[in-house]
Amino acid sequence: MKIIIVGLGKVGYAIAQQMVGEEHDLILVDESAAVIEHADATLDAMCVEGNGACASVLLRAGVRDADLVIAATADDEVNLVCSLMAKKLGAKHTVARVRNPEYFRDAPILRREIGLDMIINPEYAAAQEIARILRVPAAFSVESFARGTVELIGFQITEQDGMAGKSLIEYNKLHPNALLLCAAKRGGEVLVPNGHFVPQAGDRVYAIGTPTETARVLRSMGRDTSPIRQLSVIGGGRIALYLAWALDGMGMHITIVEQNEEKCMAIAEKLPKATILHGDGTDHDLLESEGIFDADAFVSLTGRDEENLLMALTAKDSGVAKVLPKMSRPNYTALVHDLGIDTVISPKDVTASQISSYVRGLANSQGSAVESLHKICLL
Repeated sequence: MKIIIVGLGKVGYAIAQQMVGEEHDLILVDESAAVIEHADATLDAMCVEGNGACASVLLRAGVRDADLVIAATADDEVNLVCSLMAKKLGAKHTVARVRNPEYFRDAPILRREIGLDMIINPEYAAAQEIARILRVPAAFSVESFARGTVELIGFQITEQDGMAGKSLIEYNKLHPNALLLCAAKRGGEVLVPNGHFVPQAGDRVYAIGTPTETARVLRSMGRDTSPIRQLSVIGGGRIALYLAWALDGMGMHITIVEQNEEKCMAIAEKLPKATILHGDGTDHDLLESEGIFDADAFVSLTGRDEENLLMALTAKDSGVAKVLPKMSRPNYTALVHDLGIDTVISPKDVTASQISSYVRGLANSQGSAVESLHKICLL
């Protein structure tokens, strides 16, 4: 596929990194000469300097025979104009990054009138990811398929798990189930389990099944599958707002701590059921006095990775069962796992993964059934 990515910020660059090596004809567009120079030196792709909303720049990038144009600049309006222009100039499919809640709310209209095939909102995508994980607290990742009838969960094996130290054949004889263990990561090695595979403490395994079956198997392993009733959130930005909306109706009480007073007032108007506290999320005395660490789950969503990590570690040390920090820097991920935090939320990575899945779906739809199956097996 011929894919043009406009905008090489955090999200655009992360998408490009995932696309490189998948046999696509990749063209990267950005206004910054320094950004283009860096991309040219680090990614195997053609680079074009210029404003992606300009027809001349898109034509220079080869938009007329492009299979897909992804507009991922930091400006919603530029992304929308770029997508409209690309569609008019012959691009088969367009994807736009749109963060403004007002634009995002008009997604059906934008799809119909501009011809957008997909609209991605990093904050909304991150909130949905957090909500899925909070519904299955024993997992560090949860992906839903077929409108929620099937889910792929990732969880880490512990010494207390009934599955640890037993082959899958042996465990299935003791606990018959319809869950498929499809992958395991042991250290730096990725394994494809068969019946003789023996899960060990520390393995990060991935299993697929119905939500009812995954919950039943986790219970049989000795995991606590009780629903989360109290959630504490540090940082009252867009992700916190989308998360509260996503969790509405689950019987979960949410407490949000936000330092900016105006933002507190705005959130309080939009979330009448939540408790909104005005204060510094790193003030340990405030958090203790308000019972923030008495919650079943803790999510840190400030704009600073260091604060998010520090508060997540503090929450974990205080006995909070489920802790999720938002992290933007990929080099922190290994450190976080070493410190005992199994789940990290990265909006740019979630966005890149969703777009990559969309691209793979387009590529598979253009190939044969055998080729599609082959590509799926490589994921």
